This record gives sequence, structure tokens and C-alpha cells, in this order.
Amino acid sequence: MAGGKETPRQKMIGMMYLVLTALLALQVNSAILLKFKFIDDSLIDVNGKTSTAADNTVKGIQAAVVKNQNQARDLNVLKQSEEIRAKTKIMIGYLQDVRNKLIVATGNTVGATDFKDPDANNKVMPVMLGGKKNGLAYPLKTELNTYSEYIKTYVPGALPLALDGKDDPRIANSKEHTTHDQRTKNFAELNFENTPLVAALAVLSQKETEVLKYEAEALTAQAQKVGAKTIVFDKIGAFASAESNTVAAGTKYKAELFLTAAASSIHPSMTLNGGGLKVESNGHGKVEFTARPGSFDKDGNAKASWTGTIRFNQNGRDTTFKVLVPYTITKPVMQIQSASVQALYFKCGNKLSVQVPALGAQYKPSFSASGAAVIAGAQKGDVTLVPNAKEVTLNVASEGNAIGSQVFQVRLIPKPEIKCFVGGREANEKQGTPGTAVRSMLLKAIPDASFATFLPEDARYRVSRYEVTLVRGKRPALPTKSISGPQADLSDVVNSYRDGDRLYIEVKEVQRLNFQGQTETVNISKQFNVPLI
Repeated sequence: MAGGKETPRQKMIGMMYLVLTALLALQVNSAILLKFKFIDDSLIDVNGKTSTAADNTVKGIQAAVVKNQNQARDLNVLKQSEEIRAKTKIMIGYLQDVRNKLIVATGNTVGATDFKDPDANNKVMPVMLGGKKNGLAYPLKTELNTYSEYIKTYVPGALPLALDGKDDPRIANSKEHTTHDQRTKNFAELNFENTPLVAALAVLSQKETEVLKYEAEALTAQAQKVGAKTIVFDKIGAFASAESNTVAAGTKYKAELFLTAAASSIHPSMTLNGGGLKVESNGHGKVEFTARPGSFDKDGNAKASWTGTIRFNQNGRDTTFKVLVPYTITKPVMQIQSASVQALYFKCGNKLSVQVPALGAQYKPSFSASGAAVIAGAQKGDVTLVPNAKEVTLNVASEGNAIGSQVFQVRLIPKPEIKCFVGGREANEKQGTPGTAVRSMLLKAIPDASFATFLPEDARYRVSRYEVTLVRGKRPALPTKSISGPQADLSDVVNSYRDGDRLYIEVKEVQRLNFQGQTETVNISKQFNVPLI
């Protein structure tokens, strides 16, 4: 919402709204429901104090008018201020009536603080949305925007209090793809569709907060017209608001450190763990650092803390506040996927996918290994290991922060099976092969089935050289033929053989083509004795 300079309380309320909006985007569980309850309770408490402050502001305007001899202009300002207060109370009463109806409709009694079912989103939607857009949220939108239109007389920059998704700049202008569906929703759907009871109540409390915020801005402007602007500090302290008290090692820890009460004349300086901290124009110190791995317990958690200080000058006297903020570092869990993750194959391109879900978008991996060459993949988390030892240790880091290590055993590449084919059929070494069929011969190197399944790019074999001899009795009948490649033309053998002769085939060389297109020689020995009939 727009409007002039915000008071410290208004800034704090704005932050609570951001937290509420973030929680609405999360999957609901009991812990989150409890956080909604805490936010609702906090807003109710703040709203009560803000409402009391508004009464006091009107009284201050009245006192200033009396002090200024009840001038006509000042009396008009007082009348307007009383009208603002009256219309605000009507709007707040309307919101509280909607709240009470929602509480009762979900099986609770008016004024209840402990709800039978804090979730109850199946009961919230019929009440707030209705079956044909006749739920309480639709007239609520009209009432809220009617109030904001009225208040624009005193707060020119006031925007509508109930916006549809397409009109809400926080959603409509967002570049995040997750907000796309939200842009098509109306105010009722955006705030109460599939929404737990405690979240719906927190939304109503937030709307009450925004109403009171506009009223406070209007009354402040009115008070300035009669010189009744007064700043009162009821409590000053340091406050730290963290996005999460649990953070995975390697991710960013984010929080805000600020005063719970302040004045425009106060310009605090802040430190984080003794070092300087940038203070934003809104008086908030932006806390951000990378959580380092610690001594994790059996559950994978490590306790840590950071210290913030705030120093400012009040009435010529320096005042310093210190806050110690504990947080928990969780040990990130690596998920390694591979066709064969239990062991790697020696001198082969073993492709792995290493993911760390806890790091989310902040996961920017780098890899190193002992016992293997490392080749980074095109996709985030993809890596290829080429082992050169019996054991490989893969080390994973993200943005220079160690994540973990994984040890792999290394298998030797299984030898391929060599088979001999003559005339298109596998040669029969026991019963023999017709001599007329041996005009053409083919030797095939067939990879181990399991190895070929896991690493097909490394399981490409060919018989590159072998020798063939026609043997009659104990002596060669023809000179030995040396064959390059797997295919041989044995026409001369067909023309020269006699029944009872045999072919002696000796494999001299087998080659393997690896995943990088490189050829290497396989150490293998194989002979065939094929009788000719």
C-alpha cells in the first residue's frame, strides 16, 4: 500500500505481511499452521495497540484545538478526524464480524483462540468464496475498497485495499513463474482459496492492519495541521527476523536486524559479529552470510549463532543494543544417480548426476576426485568419472563450500566373447561346418550384457586382426592367411579343402572404442578349430 513516510510500527507490520505472504506459498503442515497462528496473534496485538494510539491521536488533536483557541479551521480538522475514526471503527467492526462468522462456520465459538481444526480449508472456502461467488470475501472486497477510496481524501497515495491478482503489483509485476497462476485469481480466490483457517484469519487481521495503517497516516496528516504531532516511544529494543532458523550448509542465511521502535531523527549504526553492517534507508540492517558446515550431530544438525548490535544517539546519549540469534545448520544430503552407482568401470565414462535438494537454486556444484579424471556435464550436477585406480573418491562442493564425499569401488571391464560365423551361421566346432559354407567368415566381439547395458558407449568392440590356417592332418594345407578386420574372404580355402580338413583360427587383436571415440587394444586370446565336412 502507498502513502507518505511509514512509522516504525508500520514498517514492522509490512514485514509481517511479507512473512504471511511467504507462508501462504508453502505446503501446509502443522509447523506452518502454528506460524500462521503466531502471525495472527501478533497482528491482533499490534492492531489493538494501533487502535488505542488512534484514539490518543484524536484526543491530541482535540487538545491542540483547545490550546489554539478553538479556531474554525482547527475545529473542522477535529471534525474530520473524528469522522475518520468513526468510519475506521465501522470498517474494523465489519472485518471482525467476518472473522467471527468464519470462526463459527468452522466449528468454533466466537472469541475462541484454540481452534478444533486450524487447517479446515474445506470449510473456509464455502464461507469466503461460496458456490457462485456469493461468499463473504466478495462484499468484503467492496467494503475495503470503499474505505480506501474514502481515505484517499486524506492519504492521496492510498491504493485499493482488496486487489485481484492482475492488479496487485507484487504479483502482476513479478518475474517469478510461480506467480503466473496467481495473476488470474480475484481477491477472494487469491486470499481464501485452499487456505487454512488460521491463514484466513491472519489475512483478515492483515487487512485490519492495513485499514489502521491508512487511518494512522490520515490522522497523522490531520494532527500536523494543528501542530499535534507527537512521537512517543513506549519500548525500544533490538529485533532480528530471519527467513529461517534452519539452513543447509552451503546456502545463504538471511535475516533482518532492526529496532522495534524508532523515529525519523534516529540514524542507527549496526554490526554483524563485530563487522560493519549496511543499514538500509528504512532503518533495517540486511544480514546475509553463507552458513559454514559445523560439527553435525547424529541427526545431521549443527548449532550456530550470530551477534548483532545496534547503536544510536538518543537525546545526546549513545545507546547500544545487542542481540544473539541462534540458528541451526543442517547437513545437506547428496543424491547420486547412475546406471551403476555401487561401482564404476575402469577407464570408462561413468556418468553420474549429483543433486543436493536442500540447496535448491543456490546449488552451484563443483567436483574433484582422487583415483579418477573428472569431466563436468552440461547440466547442473552432471559429472563423468573416468577411473584410473581401484577406488575413487568423489568430492562435491557448492560455491567453494564442501558438501560431502562419496567412495566408489572400481570394476575391471569384462572381456568380450569372441564368436566365429561362417556362411552367416555360427561355426560348429564339434560337428563341423560344410566346406562350401566357409567362403565368407566373420568374427564378432560381443560385450558383456550387463556392461553394455550400463555403459553402451564404452562397450563397442571389433576383432581387428586374426589368422586363418587350413590344416590337413597335422600340417597346414595352405599358407596362413592374416586378416585385418572382422570379415574374411576364404574362397581359396573352398577351392582347396578336402573332407576331414579343419580351419584353425587364432585371434590376434581386439579393439574397443570408448565414450570419447578413442580406440584401445583389448588383451584377449581366442582360438577356434572348425572341422570341414
